[in-house]
Amino acid sequence: MSTAPAALQDISRALTPGHPSWPGDPEFVLHPRGRMAAGDSVNTGELGLSTHTGTHVDAPWHYADAAEKLDAVPLSRYVGRCRVMSVQASQTQGSGEPALVGLDILNDLPDQLPPRVLLHTGQPAHWDTFPEDFTALHPDLITELGRRGVQLIGTDSPSVDPLTSKTLDAHAACFASGILILEGLNLSSVQDGEYDLMCLPMPLAGGPNKEGQYIGIDGAPARAVLLPAGTLAALEPTELEVAALSGLGE
Repeated sequence: MSTAPAALQDISRALTPGHPSWPGDPEFVLHPRGRMAAGDSVNTGELGLSTHTGTHVDAPWHYADAAEKLDAVPLSRYVGRCRVMSVQASQTQGSGEPALVGLDILNDLPDQLPPRVLLHTGQPAHWDTFPEDFTALHPDLITELGRRGVQLIGTDSPSVDPLTSKTLDAHAACFASGILILEGLNLSSVQDGEYDLMCLPMPLAGGPNKEGQYIGIDGAPARAVLLPAGTLAALEPTELEVAALSGLGE
């Protein structure tokens, strides 16, 4: 017998010490700094990480040089109705290439889907090492999801493309369809169904660094939670203003 979903489910991947990074990216580090036990007035820590660590969003500029950087993407795109789906790889490619999640997952679904779809491929809640053999998405699936009204695709895998991809066909399909990308979710305890998603990327903003070089924002770690479907639409306008969010009535 199924049980009702909890009022709020955190689907962010915990960034514990030693959390693995994408191969070649900076190592995730969390070092102690000030310690009251050592005579400091407060406890503090030092954080270092890639913009694509753990649960994170890809800004379109990450995979298209003329596209929007993260600080130009409206926050409302990451907030609203979503559908969680358990999926498996089934669509084959060329010889020796890994199978990808294909169009067959849409066979029994309506022609119009919620603006956000989160795909549970079976990744565990915690990564001791980087999962190099993960399930990625076929670009044809992404194109069809876009046709059915999807504006954001989330996955519990580290990427929508295979680790070894050089052409990033799934990312390119997302760009062509105007779909945003959310990767590295923790969906291990989430039941399939419709929810309200609230995903809040770190508020990184581009600009010149101290050397005068312009820094663009290609993505950011995010905190993502699920609420029962309809929760956000039920909020009063004053609550929406306090939350500084828009477009919650989808």
